[in-house]
Amino acid sequence: MGFLKKFFRNVFHDDTPSPSSSSFDRLSEDELETHLSISRYGNFELSGAVRPSYDLDIVPRAGFRHDSYRDEESNTIVPVLMGAVTRQRVMEIFIELIEPLGNVVDVVLETSHGRGPGHVDLYREHLDMPILQSILWDFEDLLVNDGCAGIAVLNPAIPQEVQLDEHKLLIAYGQDLTPYENVMVDCNVSCHEEIKFITEAEHVHSTTDQYIEQFQELKFRLGMDGYR
Repeated sequence: MGFLKKFFRNVFHDDTPSPSSSSFDRLSEDELETHLSISRYGNFELSGAVRPSYDLDIVPRAGFRHDSYRDEESNTIVPVLMGAVTRQRVMEIFIELIEPLGNVVDVVLETSHGRGPGHVDLYREHLDMPILQSILWDFEDLLVNDGCAGIAVLNPAIPQEVQLDEHKLLIAYGQDLTPYENVMVDCNVSCHEEIKFITEAEHVHSTTDQYIEQFQELKFRLGMDGYR
């Protein structure tokens, strides 16, 4: 099944209103299918989860940068590390990024399957890290290529969180991000503070019926099968 057949919906940056017109609007079906079939940009390959705008306002590439956000509940600034890596390395590096969180962690699954705008978070507490890592490898295809599924691993006692989001960005939150910076550098992912990610411009997500079924299996493996 080609990417056009998996075309799910246009999704824009959460903080940015959808534009009145899209770069996809003026395309013929052939032009659209050709654009959505392109996954490689230089040495960087996108997973099957997302594609950028036709105008390529942001050209996908590997790298990480530092950012921050304000926690409204505590009124504190939380440092953030955000990164993008080529498709073949997404799971490998995510597995290494969650290692500093400790031996027992909490897990959050994020899903927007069939829900239009917005998503649902499913939570599982106290999962042993080796068990989690084994499950993640079993569902690598889903987690890397489904544009409507994301996962976060956290240790509330630290507190720190590492996320593989729906766009397949690697994101770490917490006051001391040194361990995650070290992982990125050790994995030959360079720091580029000026880098822009696919979330910061128009883009499109994709999913399939097969991934929706696999997501249900992942919920069961993580002990979240009671959630709909």
